[in-house]
Amino acid sequence: MENNKIAVVTGGTGFVGSHLVDLLLTEGFRVRCIVRKSSDLKWLQNKDVEIFDSGLFDKEKLKLVIKGTDYLFHVAGVVRSKNKEGFYKGNVETTKNLLEVTAEVNPDIKKIVIVSSLTACGPSLDGKPCTEETEPHQITTYGRSKLAEEKLAQSFMDKLPITICRAPAIYGERETDIYAMFKGFQKVIMTLVGFNTKKLSLIHGRDFVYGLYLAAISENTAGEIYFISSEEIYDWNIISDEMEKAIGKKALRIRIPHFVIYAIGGISHFFNFFLSKPATFNLEKAKDFVQDNWTCDTSKAKKDFGYSQRISLSEGMKSTVEWYREHKWL
Repeated sequence: MENNKIAVVTGGTGFVGSHLVDLLLTEGFRVRCIVRKSSDLKWLQNKDVEIFDSGLFDKEKLKLVIKGTDYLFHVAGVVRSKNKEGFYKGNVETTKNLLEVTAEVNPDIKKIVIVSSLTACGPSLDGKPCTEETEPHQITTYGRSKLAEEKLAQSFMDKLPITICRAPAIYGERETDIYAMFKGFQKVIMTLVGFNTKKLSLIHGRDFVYGLYLAAISENTAGEIYFISSEEIYDWNIISDEMEKAIGKKALRIRIPHFVIYAIGGISHFFNFFLSKPATFNLEKAKDFVQDNWTCDTSKAKKDFGYSQRISLSEGMKSTVEWYREHKWL
């Protein structure tokens, strides 16, 4: 128990960040959350956290938040943008601000954990899960921006104790993207991409933040990159089976050819130019979807700080569906 330690969390209003806040509070931390003035605070309501609505670009206010803190968890990031500049502003410039401020006002901080993504490495090659030694080969602008964020963080590692944790696909209570698949199941339809077996690493949100916590409190992790993921590799048929069990009904599985996925992505990409907000699906997302393998290996995290998957796919799907129903999402 890290009693009276202070942890700063960016992205605490989101799916992953809010679960991290819950865990840190359980472990006895005092928690500060950096949010935007426009942020929806629903997942932080009635929790013993300090809210700072400075955003990540006001350096003077950031100094007040970060000074004297023990841990910094940088979870916030941009996963959708209408252009390259949006990704780099949200994923690289924000990180630069945080690290510059920390180096100035709190160089003796115990640990900074930066949440990155499997997309910073790229899809698995030759069916082998990516490791931390795999040469990066991103296929999207988002992935390239996350690698740029990692490289920026590495340039500060001689001054600050920084650990980078890469995430695969994450599901669980409060999640809104994979949630769309659960909604499809409610309508007894499950869409699968392509006609081959696609594999992926998939982790429950509470397991992922537990990995972030272990990486933060370990003395072995400064200056390192880790995959925090499921130890098991799944294919979409296995995931569909577990969704069916959790929801309690069978779904018609419809396979969509790759060219149709690209066509949908292209149409969405075109109309994206006329929308105020970036589209959920576009050509780059289509490219993500058609890859055969998005898998990674957690051996390094297990060896260095004892991380292991605690929530099975079956348990995770069950608790997720129960939460969605309790909150009238399903």
